[in-house]
Amino acid sequence: MALLDVEGLVKHFVAERSLLGRPRAHVKAVDGVSFSLQSGKTLALVGESGCGKSTVSRLVLRLIEPDAGSIRFDGRDLLALDAGALRAFRRQAQIIFQDPYASLNPRMTVGQILTEPLALHDLLPAAQRRQRVEELLRLVGLEPRLARRYPHEFSGGQRQRIAIARALAVEPKLIICDEPVSALDVSIRSQILNLLRELQDRLGLAYIFVSHDLAVVKHIADRVAVMNLGRIVETAEADALFASPRHPYSRALLSAIPLPQPQAKRSTILLQGEMPSALNPPSGCRFHTRCPFVVDRCRGEEPMLVADSTGHAAACHRVAELPPPGAILPKGGGFSPALAKLVAAFSQKTEGAEASGVGIQGATPPAT
Repeated sequence: MALLDVEGLVKHFVAERSLLGRPRAHVKAVDGVSFSLQSGKTLALVGESGCGKSTVSRLVLRLIEPDAGSIRFDGRDLLALDAGALRAFRRQAQIIFQDPYASLNPRMTVGQILTEPLALHDLLPAAQRRQRVEELLRLVGLEPRLARRYPHEFSGGQRQRIAIARALAVEPKLIICDEPVSALDVSIRSQILNLLRELQDRLGLAYIFVSHDLAVVKHIADRVAVMNLGRIVETAEADALFASPRHPYSRALLSAIPLPQPQAKRSTILLQGEMPSALNPPSGCRFHTRCPFVVDRCRGEEPMLVADSTGHAAACHRVAELPPPGAILPKGGGFSPALAKLVAAFSQKTEGAEASGVGIQGATPPAT
């Protein structure tokens, strides 16, 4: 059984009201999204800004309420939970935000920040919380003596480690990573990604990884879901999607990845026009206004997300007729030597991963 099952998730935000307060226009941020996630795996949600990927992550945690659809976590219907049960669920699912400085209270020390969730969920007696804080800091590669400092005394990478430690404090099974490295320098980015992967291998965590950086997604995700205007247009195992993208939108995204090899030969797909507004998405296929392979059927009939025997699914009427993707990425992926080194680090699996949850006791800090 999957750890997380999402079916037909819908969220429309009111963009305009009449003089009487009645809704007149809606932003269709999420419009029928479905996916599942297994324990210990990483699902990446990718797409252009405004496609709805961050909204999906907040809907999964019920930080905002969906208009329709179902969310099941460990077999439980999350939308049926009352306030007490929802609070208990939040022990099992946490989020790491994009900006580590904005997500940490500047008036609290690191020790207070990490103690707060322990006290909120009454996980440990007060006398044992200091020891747990020290264990959490070691787990993310920080010295326990730093617990007395404030967030502004740390670098961006260190603050993100603190945010990761706070997410781990309540022993979750699922962590949503909402652009967790986009605000960091490239060298620090690889360290944080490496830490996330090591923690997943060791503790059996499941991740929903929200990102626009496909070069990062390629090396951290087990499965990728490509979103466009509130809907998933393609989903597959990461290796399969990067090797042979099927949807024209996925091909365009991959062809836009910058390469450190100026002489590398690749196919480039340039999309014409602007991204349509989620206030009034196009009829039929929502990508047809920019698709180089559009036909009349695309303008009037919405394509279904159809999967083959391998689980590779694409929502495109012409998926069987499209030419091969060609060399969208050069041989070897065309990524920088730093990312190649990161791949090698990721391939070193850590022994002793637990089936689920986070066991802090006796944990040793990861090598960073």
